[in-house]
Amino acid sequence: MTATVSSEPVKNQSDHIRRAVAERASRPFLTKLADWIRDRSEGGIAVMFVLVQLVCIVAALMFPDNFRYLVPANISVTLKSIAVPGIMALGVGILMIAGEFDLSVGAVYSLLSIVCAQVSIALMGDIAMDPSSAFAPFLALAFVLTLGVLIGCLHAFITLKFNIPSFIATLGGMLLWKGTTLLVHGASAIRFKPTEPFATIFGGEIGVMHASMIWFLGLSVVFYFLLHHHRLGNHFYAVGGNRNAAIAIGIKPNRTKTIAFAIAGFMAALSGVIAATRVGSIQPGGGLGMELQTIAACVIGGFALNGGRGSILGIILGTALVFTIQDVLLLLQAPAFYFDMFVGALIVIAVISNTAIRRGRG
Repeated sequence: MTATVSSEPVKNQSDHIRRAVAERASRPFLTKLADWIRDRSEGGIAVMFVLVQLVCIVAALMFPDNFRYLVPANISVTLKSIAVPGIMALGVGILMIAGEFDLSVGAVYSLLSIVCAQVSIALMGDIAMDPSSAFAPFLALAFVLTLGVLIGCLHAFITLKFNIPSFIATLGGMLLWKGTTLLVHGASAIRFKPTEPFATIFGGEIGVMHASMIWFLGLSVVFYFLLHHHRLGNHFYAVGGNRNAAIAIGIKPNRTKTIAFAIAGFMAALSGVIAATRVGSIQPGGGLGMELQTIAACVIGGFALNGGRGSILGIILGTALVFTIQDVLLLLQAPAFYFDMFVGALIVIAVISNTAIRRGRG
């Protein structure tokens, strides 16, 4: 006798899935939006960002002479201000997802941008006599990006080999690289005027957008696919969310975290070179404080302080909101210390709201 298997359970399951999909598709838009805000780590900051933009736009339309928020020159300056710390925040965010911090990225930013300028000048020689010197800035860039990766790996080694908090290891690194900057160049500014096409690729206008913003958006797309469509991205979330569970499924936490540290060092070096190319000069202490701005942008963007949570969209929105606030304060001619006050309050509000959303979802 041959046993027959009824297809009725499979059919019922398929019908149930189709009904669930149809029901979800037919739900009102506001319900879908509320679910997205509740389910995504960057949901809260997305709402806040939209509200801030609406208020600024309405104020600019009502008081065009006193609040020049929509003036093209102001928009251009704001986008340039967002791009460089945004590039650095991409590396910092990856590291935070993996459960670690890097307080040295601002010092690395300053040190390696100065090293890039010095190496480029040393290699450039007489441009009129040696046309190949146009490649000197690219060689200098490759050199400092490699140094950025090595610095990140050094921080990873100290953190993981000696089992000390990355906060402490990179705090020491921040002071070390800050002192190294002064040792290498002193306290005076250095001019950085690279040759073409380097100057246009990293610091010029490409079409209607500045090169730095194109780099930020392009790298955001790359990092999005790395985090959400690549095995390495899953590893970052796993080791940051639950180290023991990650080990149980065969992930090597030390290797994964070392890669995250290396990415943070790489992005700090790249952001420093892009900023130096745009401005044309480098201040030895120009990057100090950026490490806190980028961590703040990530936290505001929905990143968990203990790792395992965060998104590229959160980094973009967090960075954009921080510098929108800075722009508004500048337009209102408010004292500079107001910026720190508002960002500090925003960090606390973001953490409280994200925690409340997670508890409500749980």
